[in-house]
Order: sequence, then structure tokens, then C-alpha cells
Amino acid sequence: MLHTPSGGTGHGTAATEPGLMSIGTVLNVLRDEFPEVTISKIRFLESEGLIEPRRTPSGYRKFSAGDVERLGHVLRMQRDHYLPLKVIREYLDAMERGEAVQLPVLGRQRDGEAVPTVSEAPTVARIGRDELLAAADIDENCLTEWESYGLIAPLESGVYDAETVTVASLVAELGRFGIEPRHLRVMKAAADREAGLVDQVVAPLKRHRNPQTRAHAEARTKELAALTVKLHSALVQIALGVRLP
Repeated sequence: MLHTPSGGTGHGTAATEPGLMSIGTVLNVLRDEFPEVTISKIRFLESEGLIEPRRTPSGYRKFSAGDVERLGHVLRMQRDHYLPLKVIREYLDAMERGEAVQLPVLGRQRDGEAVPTVSEAPTVARIGRDELLAAADIDENCLTEWESYGLIAPLESGVYDAETVTVASLVAELGRFGIEPRHLRVMKAAADREAGLVDQVVAPLKRHRNPQTRAHAEARTKELAALTVKLHSALVQIALGVRLP
């Protein structure tokens, strides 16, 4: 759990105050409770207006304890209440203004726990093309090339899943080591096969008439996804003879 003191977000001013943290430090703090959070995720939340860290004269982000507290609230409400970012932002802004607001609930309540209904299933965060380019710090040529190799693909509506920011950032990082996008097609193919396997397992639950059973399919999908990611990571480490921290 986060134990940082509460407070508002920064205002983009020069980071000269003591106690401000770099984005890497913030990442380490958040990972105690949110092990899957990434720097790309933090940058994306900033681009969506959820936080506004200060900037040093050279442009580096610096986060206050209040920024970290707010990030924790955002991630917690996404994870525990399936709330869209727009709703979370409005709720937190109202709280900071001192307004008495009630946390919105998605779906029905059962023993104090939100149970998503079929029409109110967890909303996948989405971003536009320009937002993706900015959040991942890449140019149009890179994105076009990566799309040609199938590493990144827009949804039917032309926007992207927010997690695409993480994919783009990692592809760019691997490129600095000389690993080109064409080399990564095998990893994309493996991910697609793993996703297909998970989908086979949860497909009967997704087709069930009971709304709660279909909601359970979402939780089961996340659980299986986490297990496949851990297995893939372990297999790669064994193959390379390394141990990651």
C-alpha cells in the first residue's frame, strides 16, 4: 500500500523543491502495490490529465508525494472499480476541490463489491494516434513501420488500446540494442498463440447467459494472462541462463 501524504498534483513548474522524485523512483514505489505498472503507463496517465508533474529546466519529470498518492488512487480505481479514466479524473478533481462526492460504481453491488454487468463491462482505455506517438515518444515513420510488421494495430474504430504505448516503448528500447521490428514478429506470433489458448479456456464462460458468469470470464482471462506472462518470462530466463531482478 502507498503511505505517501495526500495532496494535489503539480503545476508543471520548475522542479526546485526538495523531496521530488524521478519517474523511476515513482515506478519503484508504485510497484509495491501495482507490480505491472510501467513508465509508459505513468506517462500515459499524465497525457490524459490525471497528473501534472513538475519539470526541471532540462525537461525531466519530477513528482511530488501528492502526485504519487494520486497515481495510486487512479490505478486502484482502475483495478478495483473498473472506472474509465474520464470518470476517475472528474472524481479526483472534485475531491481536491473539497466537494463531497461519492465514488461512482460500475455495475451492481454484491456484499460491497462491484459486479460488472454485461452492458457495463470494464472499459478498455483507448488513445488516438497522436496521443500514442506522444506517449511513446516515437515518430510517424516508426509507427507505420511497426504496423507493417503487425507489432501494433489499431482497433476497428481507428484508435489504439492504451497498452499499445507499452508495446511501442519496448520496441523502441529493443531497437537501441540493434533488434529490428522484423525480428520481433516471432514474439508477436507467440503472443497471439498464447492469447488463443487462453481464449479457448474462457470462451464457454463468455458465452454463458448469466451476466455474472460472463463478468467472471474477464477475471479469469486476467488471471490466465498473468500466468502465461510469468511462464514466458521464466522460460526466456532459463533459455538465456539469466535471472532478472
